[in-house]
Amino acid sequence: MEFFKILYDSFILIFSFNLDLYEIIFLSIRTSLFATIIASFLGIITAYYLANNKSNLFKIITLFLNSLTGIPPVVAGLIVFFIFSDNGPFGIFNIIYSPTAMVIAQIIIVYPIISSLIKELFEEFYFHYSDSLKSYNMKNFTVIYIFIKNNHYMVLTILLTAFGRAISEVGAVMIVGGNIEHYTRVMTSAISLETSMGNLEKAMSLGIILILITLIINFFSFKLNKRLY
Repeated sequence: MEFFKILYDSFILIFSFNLDLYEIIFLSIRTSLFATIIASFLGIITAYYLANNKSNLFKIITLFLNSLTGIPPVVAGLIVFFIFSDNGPFGIFNIIYSPTAMVIAQIIIVYPIISSLIKELFEEFYFHYSDSLKSYNMKNFTVIYIFIKNNHYMVLTILLTAFGRAISEVGAVMIVGGNIEHYTRVMTSAISLETSMGNLEKAMSLGIILILITLIINFFSFKLNKRLY
């Protein structure tokens, strides 16, 4: 019965449009979305050059990026912390314990995933259309535009997956964000804190919202994949 009471109170908290709750939710969405957009831009360009170059150097870069797809989030957070801490090489920017540091950590997490998966799409694209592209002597960004236009459903699926990975991450954002109230507290770090403090209603309400966002992402990914086949 206690579980159902907590669940009921969680829904009451959600539908009462509690300002603190929705501040945390919107910060989570904003930072993760911003990180995904930047990582997508960098990842698509990286994938294009990796698919177009078969030298040993680019093969090593590809292997390195593929290895980074499984990087533990806490390690990504630790890297950002050391780089931007007061004693780090970029400590002068003073961005540690800020949303900017959280975005950078999330970029490190999702960028290898985006670049690796889209590189495979590029290689398949070139397998079918390389002769046509060479005959028209198209510029780099024109090729990228045509690629995205022809593979937009699959590209969107990859980007949705990356966004889901970013928004559900906790270790890195805790390290570089510090879980500061009204500033760097996002859903995952808030769930951890509220659970440890015994505020189960708030933790559950944030968990419900996070699950709902994940379900929405999976739904759109499923619909996009159905359009492909």
